[in-house]
Amino acid sequence: MVVEQIEGFDLVGLGTRTKNANEADPATAKIAPLWDKFGAEAAPKLRGTPKIYGVYTNYESDHSGLFDVYACSDMLSTEMSEDFKPVRIEPGKYLVFSAQGEMPQVAINLWSEIWGYFSAPDCPHMRAYATDFEHYVGSNEVQVAISIK
Repeated sequence: MVVEQIEGFDLVGLGTRTKNANEADPATAKIAPLWDKFGAEAAPKLRGTPKIYGVYTNYESDHSGLFDVYACSDMLSTEMSEDFKPVRIEPGKYLVFSAQGEMPQVAINLWSEIWGYFSAPDCPHMRAYATDFEHYVGSNEVQVAISIK
């Protein structure tokens, strides 16, 4: 992991509001269906060499509260439905974690590592719970950037 100062940038994507407790139960999970919809509606309309992101923002509190999640890209055509909203990655200091492996398990495992890192009693960083994001670098590589104070 590495600390990076990231400039803000804009994306477009589909969003929903959820919390981690809901994501543990397939009956109440919203993130997987969100990505399914993004794949069905957005993937065929991506142009050029798009970058794909998952964005987590508008945190109610901490990792146990509600938050907004978006499946996004930096290159969507203008043919998208009104369900697609602008999403802003806020500028700031981020702790960036990386992993390679088979999707989606590698992303799930990386989030487990991140939660473990921040829950350790000797963790040198504090989450800001502002904007966090996943960048899908390739078909088997993901980076997760966590906003820190």
